[in-house]
Amino acid sequence: MKIIIAGAGEVGTHLAKLLSREKQDIILLDDDDEKLSPLSANFDLMTVTGSATSIAKLKEVNIDHADLFIAVTPDESRNITACMLATNLGAKKTLARIDNYEYLLPKNKEFFKNLGVDSLIYPEMLAAKEIVSSMKMSWVRQWWEFCGGSLVLIGAKMREKAEILNIPLSELGKSDIPYHVVVIKRGSDTIIPRGEEMIKLNDIVYFTTTRKYIPHIRKIAGKENENDVQNVMIMGGSRIAVRTAQYVPDYMKVKIIEQSLTRCNRLTELLDDRTMIINGDGRDMDLLIDEGLKNTEAFVALTGNSETNILACLAAKRMGVSKTVAEVENIDYIGMAESLDIGTVINKKLIAASHIYQMMLNADVSNVKCLTFANADVAEFTVKEGSRITKHKVKDLGLPKGTTIGGMIRNGEGQLATGNTIIQAGDHVVVFCLDMMIKKIEKFFS
Repeated sequence: MKIIIAGAGEVGTHLAKLLSREKQDIILLDDDDEKLSPLSANFDLMTVTGSATSIAKLKEVNIDHADLFIAVTPDESRNITACMLATNLGAKKTLARIDNYEYLLPKNKEFFKNLGVDSLIYPEMLAAKEIVSSMKMSWVRQWWEFCGGSLVLIGAKMREKAEILNIPLSELGKSDIPYHVVVIKRGSDTIIPRGEEMIKLNDIVYFTTTRKYIPHIRKIAGKENENDVQNVMIMGGSRIAVRTAQYVPDYMKVKIIEQSLTRCNRLTELLDDRTMIINGDGRDMDLLIDEGLKNTEAFVALTGNSETNILACLAAKRMGVSKTVAEVENIDYIGMAESLDIGTVINKKLIAASHIYQMMLNADVSNVKCLTFANADVAEFTVKEGSRITKHKVKDLGLPKGTTIGGMIRNGEGQLATGNTIIQAGDHVVVFCLDMMIKKIEKFFS
């Protein structure tokens, strides 16, 4: 598959690295040669210096042979223009990164399609939705819904009160449990568990279950006494902060601490009276205490500095805040954030890359999700008539090692899959696999 990525910023660079590992034919295009030079030497991809809106440059990289053109420069209008040119010059499919929520409204989809932009992605909006999901369940590290919540993924850290520690999963399974343990993150290791595996103290465990049994997962994880979130304090008035404040449920009260007075004035224009805007330095603990940090259930650090966000969340934890969320854009720091026991970690690059990645797959995939703490991915496939996955019981399919079926949705109802389950055409199947194995799974659904 030939993929041209325009923009060697954070999202473009991460995506290029990700796809180059899969031996895709990748061209990374940017007008800044300094951003490109270290990439061509260390990764299996081609770099080209030039503008994404130059017709001559697009022709030079053979845009007419491109299966996918991805424009992720920091400039929204440039991305849209580049996609329009790419489509008219012969690219099969295009995607543009945008900063304007209005463009994503369903009524505008056909408009952009006619312009030559097949898909739009707004990473800040996706990040905000993930933050809000994690706050709705204060005890959850990561939360993901499939088919409108018919099946849910819950990631939670196991403490001393967890009821399922040091018991082989095969033993737990004998009692007809209403959940499936799909991934375990232990230290730096990511495990797709088998029956003999045991859950240990401080593991981050990912469960799939149906909505009905969420209280059961909370109980066995020993999280029943953790407070639900009512009051939220956000450090930094970024675009993610604005979207987060807009998406939180009505019962949550939000305060945003922002250092720039100009930005504070802008925030008051963008947000309604439910959100309190405070002009001040979020690193000032006295200020945070004065503003009620000790009575806050969730602290969200969304400044442009990963280190500041991590340290601020640590300080909030020490002040008794039960739920902390840090935006960590430096991928190398994610492991450190976990070792320091930061709660939920948000990374726009990983979120955006997951959504773009599903466009590469030939099977009918409606969701691809990167598990932030674990080197694992989850994908939701719609099963086609006659596909290989329908031919045998799950245990006889010969799925690659490092993969597991977390569950499925049949006729709108979520259910767990066992070794004796026979998957049918029309089912939505949720598959978990170690990092970069989705392409190997795809052939079972094509």
